[in-house]
Amino acid sequence: MTDQSPAATLEQLRQLEQENGELKTRLAIIRISEPITSSETELSNPSPSKRTSDVSAIDNPTPASLEADLTHYKELFSKLRFSYVEQVTKEKFLRAIVGDPPLVVGHNENVELEGQLAEVKAELKSRKEEVRIMIEDMEKLGRDLASRYKKVQLQKTQLSTLPESIENLESTIAGLRAKQVATMGTSSSQNLPLPATLSLLAEREAELTALNRQLAAVQNALPRKAREAEALERELSVLERRRSEATTQAREAQRMKQEGKSDGLEELGRWYRSAEETLKSLVGVEGSDPGAG
Repeated sequence: MTDQSPAATLEQLRQLEQENGELKTRLAIIRISEPITSSETELSNPSPSKRTSDVSAIDNPTPASLEADLTHYKELFSKLRFSYVEQVTKEKFLRAIVGDPPLVVGHNENVELEGQLAEVKAELKSRKEEVRIMIEDMEKLGRDLASRYKKVQLQKTQLSTLPESIENLESTIAGLRAKQVATMGTSSSQNLPLPATLSLLAEREAELTALNRQLAAVQNALPRKAREAEALERELSVLERRRSEATTQAREAQRMKQEGKSDGLEELGRWYRSAEETLKSLVGVEGSDPGAG
């Protein structure tokens, strides 16, 4: 099977629609929109009491409208069947009464008729079951066909936009290739052969392994360095506090000296100096006594 381009496939689908009509109008199992009877009299003179099917009033019946119309026809035929049985029963009864001679049905005939009626009912029940199974199969097939039709419509829409997308992708690929050719001279590492690329990759992996080891060592030493930094910060805070106190005292002493006030330090210094001289003299005396002796 030869591959066709999306444009050619889309063109073939359009030609098929032109030759055979629109696909939506051709995909129909039973056209409920058509009249049930083809009587020209009923078509030309419709009765006002008759219900016009919702499906027959539109070109594209929906599942909801089909189900509503089917329910209506079921109820209608059920009423017609009841009326028919009632009329036939009345007619037979009247004919039996007014007949000459009157028709008298005996017990044996009733028994025979009941047996025949039971057989007919059993056959009718089996036919109803067959019809029910057939309807279920048709509904399943209809849903399957509807799902497939939606998929076909979606694929058709995607197919109509596919050529433009392909052109955009091809232009993007061409631009990327041109950009790659333009950048081939600037980046020599991207144009290496496979052995050289593998060797360069091994070197980069070795460097990465070494960096990971260094990073692990730094992470292991980080808690100890953090504790040392905290201790230094505490010592620094103590020294800063002492410096602040000493600076404050020096400024206060300078201010008092400028104002001519004594802060006691000068007297204390003089006392220390006199005490020092006294001690030196005493030490000198004590040092001379042993020499004299």
